[in-house]
Amino acid sequence: MDWEDKIVSPAEVIDRIEPGMKIFLGTGVAEPLTLIRHIMSEEHPNLRDLELIQIVSLGELITMKELHSQKYRLKTFFSGWVASEAISEGLVDLIPSRFARIPELIESRQLPIDAVFIQITPPNEAGYCGLGVAVDVARQAIDQARFVVGEINTQVPRTFGDTFIHVSDFDFFVKSDNEPLYFERWPVDEVFDQVAANVASVIEDGSCLCFSVGPIYEALGRHLVHKRNLGIHTPFFTDSLMELVKSGAVTNRNKPVYRGKSLTSYAFGTKELMSWLDRNPMIEFQGIDTVFSPIQIGRNPRFIAVIPARKVDISGTIAMHIGKGAVASTPGEAADFINGAELSRGGCTIFALPSRNLKGQANILLSVEEFPNLFSLRESVDMVVTEYGAANMKGRTVRERAQALIDIAHPEDRQNLVLQAKEKNIIYQDQIYLPECAFLYPAEISEKQTFRGGTEVKFRHIRPSDEEEMRRLFYRFSDENVYYRYFSPIKIMPHAKMQQYVNVDCNRTISIVALIGPPEQEHIIAEARFVKDIKQPYGDVAFVVDEKYQGRGIAQHLYQMLIRLAKERGLRGFTADVLVSNKSMMKVFEKGGLHVNARLAGVAYELTIPFGKLE
Repeated sequence: MDWEDKIVSPAEVIDRIEPGMKIFLGTGVAEPLTLIRHIMSEEHPNLRDLELIQIVSLGELITMKELHSQKYRLKTFFSGWVASEAISEGLVDLIPSRFARIPELIESRQLPIDAVFIQITPPNEAGYCGLGVAVDVARQAIDQARFVVGEINTQVPRTFGDTFIHVSDFDFFVKSDNEPLYFERWPVDEVFDQVAANVASVIEDGSCLCFSVGPIYEALGRHLVHKRNLGIHTPFFTDSLMELVKSGAVTNRNKPVYRGKSLTSYAFGTKELMSWLDRNPMIEFQGIDTVFSPIQIGRNPRFIAVIPARKVDISGTIAMHIGKGAVASTPGEAADFINGAELSRGGCTIFALPSRNLKGQANILLSVEEFPNLFSLRESVDMVVTEYGAANMKGRTVRERAQALIDIAHPEDRQNLVLQAKEKNIIYQDQIYLPECAFLYPAEISEKQTFRGGTEVKFRHIRPSDEEEMRRLFYRFSDENVYYRYFSPIKIMPHAKMQQYVNVDCNRTISIVALIGPPEQEHIIAEARFVKDIKQPYGDVAFVVDEKYQGRGIAQHLYQMLIRLAKERGLRGFTADVLVSNKSMMKVFEKGGLHVNARLAGVAYELTIPFGKLE
């Protein structure tokens, strides 16, 4: 029988539907629009009490009006996008499930399916149709159904992977009279762009990423174009990802899972994206049993799960998004990728959000228990990122988490968070907070440099939440180095003293810390600062470098950074006190390119270093 003999009208398909039938619909942008429109518009008596099953509903043909009727009920595994309101009103049945387990539910017939309506490409010369840009559980659904209809759409891109189904697997074909679903690119404002820039700053070369839809992902791609050898293992492929791949930043060479190819289950975006995906051998479409499998995800080294958050409390509990635009909207839908990141060598889960919502309300709170869609496994939250920076959560105490999250909250919200945290005994009662400095934090101070021995070091301004790391640095020093830095044999560095050191008035003090390690596990190995003299336009400068990392040029780089920053702030030079026996520090000043005036005062040199031109 020739496959063209199976072509029928939508009305003939409707006649085959029986009351109570369980019908699986193609997912996402691959919805069989012609068939769905006929189901919605026809008033045949057999179109009653139907169960429509769809993994992800992104279109708007299944309307709230129809859901109020007795014609059908929608079952979905996905609570975001247009399904959110209907679920809240009890009009849609949500099946809570990890996405990786959905194929098993279908194969075991725990979720029975009578009919399958899916969108496909026209058959090729060998008689195979393509699933296009939605490969989730269509194959498992077809194996269980007794009635399979393919809606042929000539505008569906032909894709590679587990996307081909032979014409013999279909009972009927319907020709589509609709364009596939296209979606305009998400608008990105300045705040979301900065959030994405901060996320990109903690993603290292060679990382493997997952993307979804929304402003953070839209902006993230453009901030990653200068990275190298990125990999893609993602549920959704978008226009932003297309541009990232085109930039050359994505090679997929470090991935053991479909090495050399970007792996996905769905595409979501513009007509340009769909055209680019057509016959593109570098994009591999596979079912959700592969793409959402934590074991497969975890095989990718340095897998980074970036997930949008709605709210976060200062212990790290996350309230996730609801409603339209929420594609990674519930803990169940994100759990597979979070677990995959935990299994991945060097993997990391990053929750990203603006510090305030569109109404100007704080997104970092004392508690988020009153919000729906809670991701309460705070142990799995490695980092939280806002437009004000990134907060490391991994291995930190609740107090340290609170301090780190307060540091990246909106400046106008930080003082209240400090007071609330003190009331709940989450942070120390004597915790210092300088409200005027929240707006003065020099976030522009950010550098990365590789030093002798291949040591990669990141530099930024000190934060109040650096207290514990600075204390650990102090206790790694020998007695000699403590004396060199503090001019006295200090044995302890309690909270009261160290918090004074890390809470600096940025009007007078610039303090640069040097960090090593992956972003979610950074450790401070050096600190350098200058403090403006209130009587003259000079700054008193001091350094401290972990003994393990001395002799690699780190102190010299810090010195050059301080010179530049001091000049930008109108200073005319530095002063410093250096013990006579501290020859290594004297060499830093002597090699700094500035004239050094030294006066011996007892056991120390009093240095005056005017700026002027570098020698």
